[in-house]
Amino acid sequence: MEMNVPTQLLEAPRQRIGSQEFNTQGEIHFSPQLQARYDKEQQALWLRWKPSPRPCFNPALLRDLRRYCDMVDVSGAELMLNGEKFPIAYSILTSGTPGVFNLGGDLDLFVNLIERRDRDGLQMYGRACIDVLYRNYVSYDLPITTISLVQGECLGGGFECALSSDLIVAERSSRFGFPEILFNLFPGMGAYSFLERKVGQKLTERLISSGQIFSAEEMLSMGVVDVVCEDGQGEAEVAALIRKQSRNRNGLNAMYRARRRVHRLDFSELLDIVNIWVDSALRLTSRDMKLMQKLVSRQNDLGAHQVH
Repeated sequence: MEMNVPTQLLEAPRQRIGSQEFNTQGEIHFSPQLQARYDKEQQALWLRWKPSPRPCFNPALLRDLRRYCDMVDVSGAELMLNGEKFPIAYSILTSGTPGVFNLGGDLDLFVNLIERRDRDGLQMYGRACIDVLYRNYVSYDLPITTISLVQGECLGGGFECALSSDLIVAERSSRFGFPEILFNLFPGMGAYSFLERKVGQKLTERLISSGQIFSAEEMLSMGVVDVVCEDGQGEAEVAALIRKQSRNRNGLNAMYRARRRVHRLDFSELLDIVNIWVDSALRLTSRDMKLMQKLVSRQNDLGAHQVH
């Protein structure tokens, strides 16, 4: 079956999504794969994805995520609900698939594009990913604190996504890693840039090149994860973190902004690395491709297991 990366991932203009699309409970339904909810007490936008058929970043989900970014971007950190203005102080990324934060790139699509030697398709997919992650990384250039809540498997591009937030909260049984090296590739949508600025070159290259899977506690000890809580307590832990920060939120948000300025990351850096990733993907051998296809099967199995 032929698979294409929708050109609208790159070419569609940014949309002004109106607050009238939120229902009276402060919820907006982008698609069956993506929903957002505003919590007035926390002043937080909770974004929850549930990709299908695999818990990975497929092109349709990336399109929905871009719409979410557009909504936050044009809001000026403020939502109008039922004629009343509410501030957006926090943007929280989380998953609706039990046991999986996100398994990363759409490997089935990668196999198809590589076999067809479709450089443009690979570049489009990578560009769509970094467009979303970069906007989260810079907090939309707004006084918003971004948080990733990890509950379960957080691999490859899913790990990159978590790293794009100011803070990572993880439940104890969560697992992290970059499996790309197992099929002779590397994570090309921000992993090196985000990690190197957080934990330095040596640890970054260890995490990317080893192919190992690490526990939440190990990630905490390395300085990658900020908070570890018991399983099932992730949302409560994020709420507690927001309450704890509420008095000093302005100062802490400014500190995160200063951190990003000191460890400056330009979009052009991410784009250059996507191009390196595309070149590397097009050099994969038939053996590498077979290993990638095995991981596709594992993604399918894990997705089916979690759904049922």
